Parts: sequence; C-alpha cells; structure tokens
Amino acid sequence: MTLMPEDRQQLIEHSRAKAYNIEQEISCHIQNQQLFTAVNRIYYAIYYMLPALALKHEFSTSKHTQLIGWFNKHFVKTGKIDAVYTRYIQEAFEKRMKGDYDVLTTFSESEVRDLFEKMKHTLRAIEQLL
Repeated sequence: MTLMPEDRQQLIEHSRAKAYNIEQEISCHIQNQQLFTAVNRIYYAIYYMLPALALKHEFSTSKHTQLIGWFNKHFVKTGKIDAVYTRYIQEAFEKRMKGDYDVLTTFSESEVRDLFEKMKHTLRAIEQLL
C-alpha cells in the first residue's frame, strides 16, 4: 500500500499517541495490583512505537517478531540505537506472552515496576529515531 506523506505522518502520530496513552494507564494497573494487565500494556506501549518507526521507513508487517527483527536489523545492528533496547523489547514480549498464556506465571510488583521503567526508556529512545 502506497501512502501519501501526510497520511503516513498521520498514522505515525496515531501510533505514537496510542503508545503514550497506554503509558499513562500502566501506573493505575500497577497501583491496583493488576500486574498481568500492566505487563500486557507495557509490551503494547513499546509495540505501538515500533510500527510508527516502521512507517517512517516504509516498512510494514503484521507480525510482532518480524517487526522486532526489522528493528534489530536496521537500528540495533547499525548502531543507531543501543542494543539494551532490543533486550528490553524482548523481555517485555516474553513476559507478555507468559502472562497471557501461561496460567502458572506470576509477577511481583517490583518486577513489573522495573519493566515499566525499561519501557519508558525504550519509548524515549525510539522517539529519538522518529
């Protein structure tokens, strides 16, 4: 699908806004001990920033792992962003998957708060690439 530049920018802004809106709700989830929901939202806040970056560079996919792989190839391996962020993204992805699909998984509040801080740093780092 070919997008006009103004349409592309509008989609980028929508994706960014979605990420930052989710960021605002996560503290409430943690405070209310909704830790599975918080982990899910932490991952998705990061995830919504990645398509914004992909759109800027005219890349599109509906697969989470393919998007993360594209990010690693074009930004981490080229040194445009610190490799720590790919570890943060992978950690959020894995915890979200465990929280959503493994009924025996539990998260501590401190673990979720730590992941939340990593998410904030990741969003700001990706923002610099936009």
